[in-house]
Amino acid sequence: MAGRLKPLSEQIIVITGASSGIGLATARRAAEAGARVVLIARNREALDEAVEQIKLRGGRAAAFTVDIADEDAAERIGGFCAERFGPFDTWVNDAAVAMYGKAEDTTMDEHRRIFDVGYFGLVAVSLYAARELRTRGGAIINIGSVLSERTMIYQSVYSAMKHAVKGFTDGLRMELEADEAPVSVTLIKPNGMDTPYPEHARNKLDEPARIPAIVYDPELVARAILFAAENRKREMTVGGAGLMISKAGNLAPGLTDKVMELLGRPIQATDKPPRRGAADNLFRPRRDGDVHSNRETYVRKQSLALEAQMRPWAAAAILGGVAATLFALSRRRRDSETEMPRSPAAHQPDGADSSAQFEALIADENMVPERLP
Repeated sequence: MAGRLKPLSEQIIVITGASSGIGLATARRAAEAGARVVLIARNREALDEAVEQIKLRGGRAAAFTVDIADEDAAERIGGFCAERFGPFDTWVNDAAVAMYGKAEDTTMDEHRRIFDVGYFGLVAVSLYAARELRTRGGAIINIGSVLSERTMIYQSVYSAMKHAVKGFTDGLRMELEADEAPVSVTLIKPNGMDTPYPEHARNKLDEPARIPAIVYDPELVARAILFAAENRKREMTVGGAGLMISKAGNLAPGLTDKVMELLGRPIQATDKPPRRGAADNLFRPRRDGDVHSNRETYVRKQSLALEAQMRPWAAAAILGGVAATLFALSRRRRDSETEMPRSPAAHQPDGADSSAQFEALIADENMVPERLP
């Protein structure tokens, strides 16, 4: 049983990891769309500020401070949400912690902490949300990564955790579908995003960390999340570069390994230090409240790959139109080659230069819009 997902304006949405980055961007955007939003994180000060900003813009939001790795976090969040707004309709799992460094330099406590927050915490709240939504329907949206498909050197533990998130999310989706439960389960896989992620991560590289290019705006992930809250989607990748990374890892794993071994260190390092008080939130909350990083880098504001996933019929129509145009141009060119030879000037009856017109036509027809309608 598929089950209809409510419009955002009628939804109550729980968002973990909502004190910065993707989670904060999603909370703000959801509130602007009319949803009632419950923001979850460890940093009470940052959450309170975020809620206040949302309310000043006319939105409805509430904050609940908890470590998602706590054993009873799911029930406490659910009870708070029900008391403030009512039963939730969508649950977004964005909370995670990370680390830069060699696997052999990572302690087991650090390894467990990354999994306790990003995987076991996600599993516990996802199972709770699935139980709650079985009767009334709704959506569970888990934030994976392009690293769910391809490990990044010096982020081995984080990559392993995101691999686990993908495996669990796919399994939960299949089980709910087999039971005909009216619950949509979506995995969102962002490419590198311009968030405070490299500032918050524990860093053992001996120099400040950064997200490798190509870097995208986290607002794009927020759009994808809220699209999945209204539309049943199995999986969405945010950023065309992320799609290429995944495919490269699958098609040429050995070559991709060599490229990462050669370039992995320099493309993840910078001379820009984290903001004061922001570094290393692995075991305790640190400075928070920012959607974007402090790194000076080019940030892409659009993703044609995301637009195509959100509007596949529009994408297919555009691709079909481009293909038809190219076919027509190719046929016209073949037809012209079979005509009687003309003088070198190749003028048409009206005096126009046909070769110049043809080149102009090709230039016009090859123009591709920056974004889909």
